[in-house]
Amino acid sequence: MPTRINFNVETLGKCKYDSPVKKGDFTGDSDRILYEISLESFQRAKTRKSDPLTMEVAGPRREIFFDPNKTRAGFVTCGGLCPGINDVIRGAVMTLWYVYGVREIYGFRYGYQGLVPCYFHDPLRLTPQMVEDIHKEGGSVLSSSRGPQDPKVMVNTLERMGINILFTIGGDGTQRGSLALHEEAKRRGLKIAMVGVPKTIDNDLCFIEKSFGFETAFSAGADALKGAHEEAVGAPNGIVIVKLMGRQSGFIAANAAIALNDVNIVLVPEVPFKLEGEKGLLAHIEKRLRTRRHALLLVAEGAGQELMESEAKKAGKDASGNVKLIDIGRFLVDSFDTHFKKIGLEANIKYIDPSYIIRSVPANPTDSVYCLQLAQNAVHAAMAGRTGMVVGQWNNTFVNIPIAMATMKRNTIDPDGQLWRNVLESTGQPANWE
Repeated sequence: MPTRINFNVETLGKCKYDSPVKKGDFTGDSDRILYEISLESFQRAKTRKSDPLTMEVAGPRREIFFDPNKTRAGFVTCGGLCPGINDVIRGAVMTLWYVYGVREIYGFRYGYQGLVPCYFHDPLRLTPQMVEDIHKEGGSVLSSSRGPQDPKVMVNTLERMGINILFTIGGDGTQRGSLALHEEAKRRGLKIAMVGVPKTIDNDLCFIEKSFGFETAFSAGADALKGAHEEAVGAPNGIVIVKLMGRQSGFIAANAAIALNDVNIVLVPEVPFKLEGEKGLLAHIEKRLRTRRHALLLVAEGAGQELMESEAKKAGKDASGNVKLIDIGRFLVDSFDTHFKKIGLEANIKYIDPSYIIRSVPANPTDSVYCLQLAQNAVHAAMAGRTGMVVGQWNNTFVNIPIAMATMKRNTIDPDGQLWRNVLESTGQPANWE
């Protein structure tokens, strides 16, 4: 893991072909934006007499590295599903075909398995006709898989097929895999551009303001909460627990709660809570039932894992190397049921888990626009020979970011930051459980 911030993006070499992009301004290689835009950060840099940190602006270059007539591009989608994957594929294929004139475009099926011959996943030829309507569907037209594959074997496939550009659509693990591919190709002296499009429903990639599909996901979560709220108020002492995705980052839960504004408790991995005691969750819910007669709880899947430590030790890891999570929703149902039976207070408890549903729906219009912009900028970067990078957005500007920076650490909710303060003010829940 890198120990210092470095936003310089690698290139495959000197660009020598005129870009076929016909309209709009070209982005210069020296065009950059400030990483920090506050007056305080500017004054710090001024005091140090050093240049502030900057990021490379994304967009079409006047000259490109690859000859479009000889370029072969490939796509791979890895990890969990996410709204907008098909939008990204479609947008990039259309840009390659109609803007740059690239005619050899392939989709590798079932994630990185598609680059390993022993799985026998034949690649798909991607054309405008083939991808024309895929953005209307959820999921991925290429399907997906989890887990790493041997970079040497995968680069063998790319070399054998003459692939010049590989677009990797995925989250932290996918982009680490892309970086391994980049390093292996570089070791062999192969001029293959590895360009990532950040797909993580948890919105947890570093130096990426927003991952595509995130808005659709928390919007779908908010829709589920509408019905859950009616269930809570529709029974005496109704308690409804809704679990949404968020392994280490609770952004989906936090944003869904703010969007609906009917949630009474939000539990996320970044803010530990305790169950017992005067200031614990059980006492808080009991007080709410006695005064308001209902409670709606929204929990991120990674919340409260420390309360189930003995079970967690036995859980093992999934194909991506992530520790398998214990079901916090079921744990809370059992805890509430035991507590309220013990004190003799009626409680009607329901548990709703729409986790996988919210990630497999088609992208909403805002996300569709964002997906197209990411796809177009990814193609511009790749054709200009950028490599070992992901395209993202920072300070309302599309930028090219080294994969090593995007995967430097997990992006998480700051318990002292504005987003969590918004949640606390919306729900009225305790700021801490101590």
